[in-house]
Amino acid sequence: MGMNGSSTTELTLDNCMLSIDDMIGGEGGGFDIIAKSLAGGRISVGAMSVGLGSRAFLEALSYARERIQFGRAISSFQAIQFMLADMSVLLEASRLLVRQAAVARDGGEDYSAAASMAKTFASDAAMKITTDAVQILGGYGYLRSFKVERYMRQAKLFQIAEGTNEIQRLLIAKAILTRSDH
Repeated sequence: MGMNGSSTTELTLDNCMLSIDDMIGGEGGGFDIIAKSLAGGRISVGAMSVGLGSRAFLEALSYARERIQFGRAISSFQAIQFMLADMSVLLEASRLLVRQAAVARDGGEDYSAAASMAKTFASDAAMKITTDAVQILGGYGYLRSFKVERYMRQAKLFQIAEGTNEIQRLLIAKAILTRSDH
């Protein structure tokens, strides 16, 4: 459905023997390495969601300014204005959450919960924004000759990649329930 440029595939290792010297992170340390890698990937998924949402927003905005219905641009209709305003709010909030997670990571802080929040919010926002972009374009938004239908398909993957948003919500809940500053 999306991410056609990514050659994602399954890798199976059967009867693979490695020496103790080939172990990364020491015995029992693999989970921490994977968890940190996934947290970094979640910031990336959040950033990609912002980029995708931004592109869909700009396509919808341009179309709304150009499309004439009942003698005026559809951007003059309140329903379209509300959708564009909501899209803009979602984008700005997503940018801030992604930036906050990246700053925490760069600063050496524990950024796992911030990364989960950024990924979850930004990918949900991208799904909403791309769906609304399709709606604003109407029947054209559903056609493959217009980019917004592809953006909508891509946004769905961002809600799944690097751990589903449902799993992210569990991680976020665990983090806030174990923090002492709440």
